[in-house]
Amino acid sequence: MDQITLERVFTYKAKANAETLVAMRQFDDASAAKEIAIRVLNHTYAVDRIFAANLTGTEHGFTSPNPGLAPSLEELSAAIKTSDQWYINYVSLLDEARLAERIDFTFTDGLPGRMSREEMLMHVTVHGEYHRGQISLIMMQNSIAPPGDGFTSFLHKTEASTRRRSGA
Repeated sequence: MDQITLERVFTYKAKANAETLVAMRQFDDASAAKEIAIRVLNHTYAVDRIFAANLTGTEHGFTSPNPGLAPSLEELSAAIKTSDQWYINYVSLLDEARLAERIDFTFTDGLPGRMSREEMLMHVTVHGEYHRGQISLIMMQNSIAPPGDGFTSFLHKTEASTRRRSGA
């Protein structure tokens, strides 16, 4: 995967996260479903930060990918926005050699890991997509319309002039 594609994928991820967070405001504040949705999204945020630390060779401070306390929706929104921008900036600086570089790290359970930067970045995107899907199901079970969360829709909205077909 090249740098431009990664930038597009991480820009999509940021937009999908932002739309999910806006939709989550429709939950009743006292709803158990809201707390579950926040915990699920907080888990994706924790994993994003763990892998950001792995990518940069720094300590992440997490002992689990499932933090014990869930933040408020507002706190989580701000944290995710900052994290998503970090990833967009990070991938914009990578070349093929750095993407292919394998990095040794330790999973939160103490087991050793080794992945390329590209593999880590793909994990972060796929992992987030999976859990946004879970949140969409929770929303539908609570009569909340989830946002559209498709890469193709993102491309057709953000690159509309290049997506038009003749005769369509």
